[in-house]
Amino acid sequence: MRFIGAGTREGFEYTIHEGFWTAPNVVTVLRFLLIPVFVGLVAQDRFMTAFWVLVALSSTDWIDGYIARRFDQLSTVGRWLDPLADRLSLIIVTATLVVFDIAPVWVVLAIVIPDVILSINTYVLFKGPPDLDITLLGKLRTACLLIGLPMALLGASLHQGMLPAIAVVLLAAGSGMHIIASADYFIKAQNKARRQRREQRRPGIEEDSTA
Repeated sequence: MRFIGAGTREGFEYTIHEGFWTAPNVVTVLRFLLIPVFVGLVAQDRFMTAFWVLVALSSTDWIDGYIARRFDQLSTVGRWLDPLADRLSLIIVTATLVVFDIAPVWVVLAIVIPDVILSINTYVLFKGPPDLDITLLGKLRTACLLIGLPMALLGASLHQGMLPAIAVVLLAAGSGMHIIASADYFIKAQNKARRQRREQRRPGIEEDSTA
């Protein structure tokens, strides 16, 4: 079974829906609602329950994408809502685990600093998301982080020595890939902005040449 890009229908012409209430967007909203539940459970030291909530929260990222592709439920709202939910949930979950000494502080720094730089860059260049495709490296980064974070929480709950060590390896790999993927995204955004500026200038140049 295809995991990355699951549900894709090869050769199918997808319809981009304009409305908000599609099934994938409902799943994405559920992801938002699970974030404060997770934070509250960790604050109460209910690590095992928080672990299962985090598993459910993480799985929604795969589920909404699968539904959108498999059942032709792509939408204009989903294009910005799903990445927003991904970034917010990842940052808040990581920060929560760092605050409660479950994950190392460098993980949240490796995630937040590149994201802040990218957000400023895209706002300056496009005044919003530049609509760039997510790369395979970006998907692998997300997978490592979404596996490493629950594993760190499970290790804190079960007090097992190996689980935190494995979690640190996964988080280090995910953090490193996040920095690389962010740099690649930054460069692609700059290149896209330059192409757009050239295309905007081109009609004026052509008019001058025919005058």
